[in-house]
Amino acid sequence: MNICIYGIAGHMGREVKRLCEEGYRGAVASVGIDPTDVLCEGIPVYRLPSDIPRGIEVDCIVDFSHHTATPALLAYAKEHGIPTVIATTGHTDEELAAIREAAKHIPVFFSANMSLGVALLVELAKCAAAAMPDAQIEIIEKHHNRKVDAPSGTALMLAHALTEVRPELHTNVGRSGYGKRDVNEIGIHAVRMGNIVGEHEVMLATNNQTITLKHEAHSRALFAEGALAAAAHIVKAPCGLYDMNSLVKGRHA
Repeated sequence: MNICIYGIAGHMGREVKRLCEEGYRGAVASVGIDPTDVLCEGIPVYRLPSDIPRGIEVDCIVDFSHHTATPALLAYAKEHGIPTVIATTGHTDEELAAIREAAKHIPVFFSANMSLGVALLVELAKCAAAAMPDAQIEIIEKHHNRKVDAPSGTALMLAHALTEVRPELHTNVGRSGYGKRDVNEIGIHAVRMGNIVGEHEVMLATNNQTITLKHEAHSRALFAEGALAAAAHIVKAPCGLYDMNSLVKGRHA
């Protein structure tokens, strides 16, 4: 499985390349894309997808660049019929629309978090919220001080999943000011400090009990592993939109 790594100069791009060098999931890094003039040992690197010359074999693109690159990347992927894993976050409504449109033409795997553990956290949180319809819910997410989007895409993914089983809920990001908590709000709180890889905690509380569900990433390598597992999942799949739940259950998003 020949992989094109978009954002190869970044932390996650380098992790994907390292795993490819170890043969994880049968992946081989065949080419890299990065807007900076980066030299990468062992494989050619180009500034734009359109710069990739014909003859370089690419079975799947893994994107750990920036959400603003998504439309151009997907245009290239559609033109060449290449399955694509989108592992960036912070997309605008227009960029999300581009992802959905591309999935009509190629397999697209899109998830705000590439961790299997987080996928399990989502399912557990939904189960708890459904079983405790009167529980108030808070989400706390923590990341390193270099992360630019807040709240995290994973926190928003968790909140969206919770509203699937509790439609009356709505989000309140970064609660501030003076006033009583709305019983139907999901509070989302973002912490940015140090070198925290990623922590997501869901708290469900009634007047008499509290349940806390938490996932903690110890290394960024887990996201690279998830992205390559996603690539292996869609590389020969039919056109459509896939996510971590698709990977866990073996179906479309």
